Formats: sequence, C-alpha cells, structure tokens
Amino acid sequence: MPRINILSPHVADLIAAGEVVERPASAVKELLENAIDAGARNITVEFSGGGAELIRITDDGCGMSAEDAGVAFLRHATSKLHDERGLESIGTLGFRGEALAAISSVSHIELTTCEHGAAEGTYMSLDAGDIQEMRPAGAPEGTSIAVRGLFYNTPARRKFLKSDRAEGSACLQAALRCALGRPDVSIRCIRDGREEFFTPGDGRAESAVYSLLGRETALAMLPILSSEDIGPVTVTGFTGTPGSGRGSRSAQYFFVNGRHIKSQLVQAAVEQAYKGTLLTGKYPACVIYLNINPSAVDVNVHPAKTEVKFSDERAVFNAVHYAVLGALEEQRAPVQASEEPPVRFTSGADAGEAEPPHAPRAPSRWSSGYSYAPRRESSGETWSLSSPTMGYQTRLDLSRAEASSHYVPPREEYSSSEPKAAAPEPEESVVSEPEEEPVRVIGEALGLYILAQQGEALVIIDKHAAHERMLYDALVAQDAPVHSQTLLTPATLTPDSECAAALETYVNELESLGFEYENFGRGSFIIRAAPATLSADEAAAALEEAAEELAKSHTPDIANARAELLKTVACKAAIKAGPSSEPEEIEKLARAVCSGQVRYCPHGRPVAWVLTRKDLDKQFKRIV
Repeated sequence: MPRINILSPHVADLIAAGEVVERPASAVKELLENAIDAGARNITVEFSGGGAELIRITDDGCGMSAEDAGVAFLRHATSKLHDERGLESIGTLGFRGEALAAISSVSHIELTTCEHGAAEGTYMSLDAGDIQEMRPAGAPEGTSIAVRGLFYNTPARRKFLKSDRAEGSACLQAALRCALGRPDVSIRCIRDGREEFFTPGDGRAESAVYSLLGRETALAMLPILSSEDIGPVTVTGFTGTPGSGRGSRSAQYFFVNGRHIKSQLVQAAVEQAYKGTLLTGKYPACVIYLNINPSAVDVNVHPAKTEVKFSDERAVFNAVHYAVLGALEEQRAPVQASEEPPVRFTSGADAGEAEPPHAPRAPSRWSSGYSYAPRRESSGETWSLSSPTMGYQTRLDLSRAEASSHYVPPREEYSSSEPKAAAPEPEESVVSEPEEEPVRVIGEALGLYILAQQGEALVIIDKHAAHERMLYDALVAQDAPVHSQTLLTPATLTPDSECAAALETYVNELESLGFEYENFGRGSFIIRAAPATLSADEAAAALEEAAEELAKSHTPDIANARAELLKTVACKAAIKAGPSSEPEEIEKLARAVCSGQVRYCPHGRPVAWVLTRKDLDKQFKRIV
C-alpha cells in the first residue's frame, strides 16, 4: 500500500487557505486590495460578528464580465500577472491569484459585478469554492462581494479565532492600513452597523492621517518632505514629535508603493533618527511612504505580502533615516506647556482653528507650529568641562558643535553622477527672517530651574539637562579621542558572562574610549584608567555599559558605544542642582535653549517647558 498520497484539489485549497487567510482580517485585506487594484475610487467595507459572520466589500472599480467572474475563484487565476517577467516589477497590491480561491474555499460567497459600460451584470454564489448559481443580474458598475460563515467547513481553524471584539478590531486595523496607504481612494468602514471611519479620498496624506488616526495623533505629527532629490528612494509622510512618544510600536505604519509592510529595516532607520531625543522605552508614531522602483523591491516573499526585501537596503535605510532627521530638524522650539499640540492639519469642523502643513505662517518662536527655515548660529562660546573630584579640565568650543544633535550628515551616497547646474546667487531683495526676540533671564528656582522670558512666553529650563546636551554636542562635534586619566584607586568590575566576553574581545575598542583594564581572575576585571570626569565607581558602570553596547552586534559598533559613553561623561560634568550658578552660565544656557539649539538632553528628556501669556491668562481666569 503506497504511503505517499496525492491530495485532492479541495484539501489542497484548504491548506493553501490557511496561508493566505489566517483570520477574518486577512480576508478584509485581500478583498480591499483587489478593489483598489480594480481602479476603485470609492469603497465600502462592512463586517459583523468579528468578520466571521459577514464581510462585504463594495467598490466602483472596473468590474468583471461573466466570463472573468466564472474563473476568478480558481487558484492562480489573476488579471495582474501574465508571465514570469512580471514578477520582476510588480506594481499591483495583489498578483498571486490565491486570495479569492482561498477565501471561497472556506466560506459562502455572493458576488455581484458589472463591467463599465455593460448593459447587465453577473450574480454568482459559491459554497466552499464550488459555484452554486450564476446568472445575469442588474447591478451598478463595479463589484460587491459578500463573504459569510468564514471557516464554516474548517472547525479547527474557527475554534482558534478570538472573540468577536478582538477579531473585529483586527479587521478594522486591516481596513485602516489599506486606507492609510491609499489616500487617493475614499474608504468607508462599517462595523456591526456603525461607521468606524471615512476617508475623503482627496489624495492628501494629511487628510487620511487626520481621519484615520484622530486629531490628537495627527496634530502631534511632523511632515516629512520628499527626499526625491537624494536618490532612488522617495520618502514622504509624517513622524511624531519626540514629546509624543508611545509605549509601543503600534502607531508605526510603513508603506512601499502603497503597500503596507512590516520592516525591521525601516523601523530601525526611524528609531535611529530619534536617538538622543526620545526617552528610553518610548517609540515614535509615524506614517512613512516609500516610493521605489518596483524592480528594486521583492514583495513575493510570503503569501500575506507584508514582508518585502530591498535590493539596496543601505539606500533605503539612509533615505528613511535622513528624511526623519530632516523632519525633526524643523521642530526647534522647546516643549509647549499647553495641552494643544502643534497645529498642522485641517479637517472639517476644525478648519477654523487649524492650518494645513503647507499654509504660510509667520515664524514665531513660541507659536503653534515649527520654523520652516531654522537657523544654525555659532555662538563661538566655550564651556568648561571639569570635575572637582578628579582635578581634570578641558575646554570645548561650542562653535564646532552647531547643534550637532540635529545635524543631518551629507548624503554622498545619492549624489548623481550627472553635473548639477550651479545654484543661482541669492538676490539681495529676498525677504529676511524676522529678528529673534531677545531673551531676558528672570532668575533661578529650586536650585535647578532657570526662569527666562522671551516675548510673550515664560520658559522654564532644566539647567542640568540643557548643560548636559551642550557638553554632549560639543564632545561629539570635536570627534577627538576620549581623554583618559589613571585612577588613584583602581576599580573592580564583576560582569555577567556575556559582558565579560565583550570585555575580552573588544579590548582595543574600549581602550580607544579611554579605558585601561585587565582580567583580574575569577570573572573580575580591574580598571586602572577611565575617561576624565568619571570617578572610580562611575568608571565601572560606564565600562560595563560600553561593553554591553559592543556585545549587541556581531561587529563592534564603536561609534554607538562612544556616543553612549559621551552621554555619561556629559551627564557627570554638567551643572548639578544646588547653589545658584554663575549669571554668565545661566545666560548662555537660556540663549541656547530659546534659540532652539538645545531641545532634549542626550537621554531624551525635554530641557524646557513653555508657558505662553495665553496659558497664564487662562490659569488666572483672565480669559475663558
């Protein structure tokens, strides 16, 4: 008796359905993508019972003829791919020809469709992929497909579905992602008879973000301008302000050529741009649109088509990273105390109080919004980095830093080989920016906070955090070897096995960071020298942190370890809470913060809080 059996087509379809249709949300996604590929401009999504009871998609796309409708539910039947060469440059959301066959094999389906210009449409009903009825029918142009009793014939799969509430939320998210990826398509979503969202389909990404993610999230977003001029990858979209960090990555949305994807590469590029401005444990919200040549991205990795591979991962990483950095560079004013986030969007009833991101606006330092032409001004000042306990002192020229925390490195990777036309000389008649309002230091409070006034705003500055940022920027800008000093009393460190291995492996790298140490036996290390300004106790903790940073990757990321070490050095050397500081020091800190040069400490905490005249008047009931 043979042991190898050839499965029947029906069983094969059930197995394939498990790959494509994992849950009702998968069906919503696939059917929505089919409607978008059909050229629809208005789509209605309805579902009830968590999607297992009913999913109905109605669109005004191209529709199907009776002949096409008869074969649409066969496996590998598709109108989007004709031969193997089509796989090299896929421009549609669907192409595998598996979605309709997979969905129909585990459900009851009713389809009504009509081609544009046709005198009549076609009605079909299917059970488990078999056509039960097919006849001409009156129908509007487009397609309406209703999926009922999903997984009715696969009780094992249906048993593992979550509650209707959870599955309904997943369906809603699937529809939301499709709508967010295609702002040019108007999508209405109805859940259990109640409208959940509606997008206008006006082609503006800000309208889709406002409609789908809500006013609060949308107003806390910074626009990402097109990076088309720097290479083959165009990056647009929106990213959240550092002060609006989330506790998870659930508010991160990435799209490639209109397709929603999950990409650790793009995610890392975004989060790397926030380094030093976002608190540890917080994640930025973002909506990132990548436009790239379809031949440079492979979407045929998994049947769900949410995983992709890029032919040039470095180019994609750099394009996203620098685009997000550019958006963060625009926001240079300290954190607002008002509950209202920076205003950037217009939608419906809020049109009177909000402005679209492209609207002209007077560049006010404390107004809602951001400066469109941020200035980098070198102060030419020097700060003294010293430690009273270690007796070491060095001077740092802040004019070399030039707000390096927000500096966007040059992008030689994308420089075109073609000669560029020389930039026209600026005309003298160009309107200059309004002069920045002077800063008046009022004094100190509680030994830690500086009170300053600029125009109609009261700025409360954390002097330690602001000084720490300035010292860190200066250290990074100097890019010089870390100064080391011999410890009077050597320190000992007993790390875990992973950290100990890193200490043994990366001796040269850690010596370049100012550490001198040796194995002391029995899992302990003795530290004989450490970066200046660090005490013996602090040196042990700093060395452990640097070793752990190097141990995170297979190749030593010395630049990242150096940056983390410089944060510790700057923190230890910065002004501490306590007696009043020198007036000159306070004045320099206040000017740096109010000019927008310093916004966050190296660890991501905001350095200032702004109270406008309007905020104070509201607090004292002068205005309602």
